[in-house]
Amino acid sequence: MAVPQDTSGDSQVATLCGILTSESEPLARRFRALFSLKYLAALKPPTEQTIPAIEAIAAAFSSPSALLKHELAYCLGQSRNDAAVPHLQHVVQDKGEDAMCRHEAAEALGALGDKGSLNILKGLRDDEQEVDVVRETCDIAVDRIEWEHGLQRKHEQLKQSDFASIDPAPPLPHSAQPPSIPELEKTLLDTSLPLFQRYRAMFALRDLSSPPDIPTAVPAIQALARGFGDQSALFRHEIAFVFGQLSHPASIPSLVETLSNTKEASMVRHEAAEALGSLGDEDGVEDILKKFLDDPEQVVRESVIVALDMAEFEKNGEVEYAIVPETGKPIKV
Repeated sequence: MAVPQDTSGDSQVATLCGILTSESEPLARRFRALFSLKYLAALKPPTEQTIPAIEAIAAAFSSPSALLKHELAYCLGQSRNDAAVPHLQHVVQDKGEDAMCRHEAAEALGALGDKGSLNILKGLRDDEQEVDVVRETCDIAVDRIEWEHGLQRKHEQLKQSDFASIDPAPPLPHSAQPPSIPELEKTLLDTSLPLFQRYRAMFALRDLSSPPDIPTAVPAIQALARGFGDQSALFRHEIAFVFGQLSHPASIPSLVETLSNTKEASMVRHEAAEALGSLGDEDGVEDILKKFLDDPEQVVRESVIVALDMAEFEKNGEVEYAIVPETGKPIKV
C-alpha cells in the first residue's frame, strides 16, 4: 500500500476538505476528494489525520446535493471509527434531510456496529410514519449490529470475501455443504424472510461472482439480476450497488434497463448509473451514460457525471478513484 508522500497532514486534509465542501468545484472532483479523505479516515492504525479526515467529510453535510451527502454517510460508515457516529446519528434523525441520505446514515451506523445507536435505529424502524427506505434500512442495521455483537457470529464460518467493504449484512455462512446458487436465489427473492437474511443471500451470491472468470460468476449475477423485480426500492438499489462492486459485463443489460426506466425510484437509477461507471472500459457504456446527462432527476444527472468520471478512470487504468491534492495523482490503496 503506497501512502501519500505529503508530510503536512493537516494541510492535506484541509486542502481536500476545501475541495469537498466547495459548491463551485466540479462534482467529480469533489467525489475524488471524498474518497481521498475516506482513505485517510480508515487508515489502521489511526494516524493524526484520522479524526480531521472524519470531520472534513462530515463538514460537507451542508451541501444541497443529496447524492454527495449520501456518499459522505457511506464513507463515514466505512471508516471503522466511532468518531463518525455522532455525525451519522444527527443525519439519520433529521426528518428534513433527504431519505436517501438518512438511509445511508442508518446503514453506516450498522456498518460501524454501534450498539449505542440501537435505540435510535429501533425507534425509526418501528415508526409507521417513517418512509419505507429509512425503516427498512434501520431494520437491517439493527440486525447487523445485533449479529456483530452476538454469539451467532462466533459460530459461523464465513467465506473470505474479495471485497474490503463493510457490507450491510455478512454473506450466509458455510455449512457442511455450501448453499447452491438456486438455494441462494430462493432466499434472495423470498419476501416472507427478514431483509437481513435476504441481504445475506445477496452478498453470498456476490462472493460467488468474484473473480469474474469463475464458473459460478455469470449464474450468480443472473440470480442477483432477478432481484430488480423486488417491490422494495432499497433492495433493488442494493442489487445495483453489488453490481458496481463486481464490475462484471454480465450485469450491463439489467443495469441499463434499470437506469432507462424513468418510473424506477431515483435512488435505484442513481446506483445503476454508478455501477455502469465502474464498467466504463466496456464498449458502449460511456455512450449509454451520456444519454442521461439531462435526466429530469437531479440525483440521476449527478450520478451520471460521477459515473462518466469513473469510466474515464477505468479506461485510464488509474489505481484508485481518489486524488492527492498536491499532485492530482491517485492514492494507491
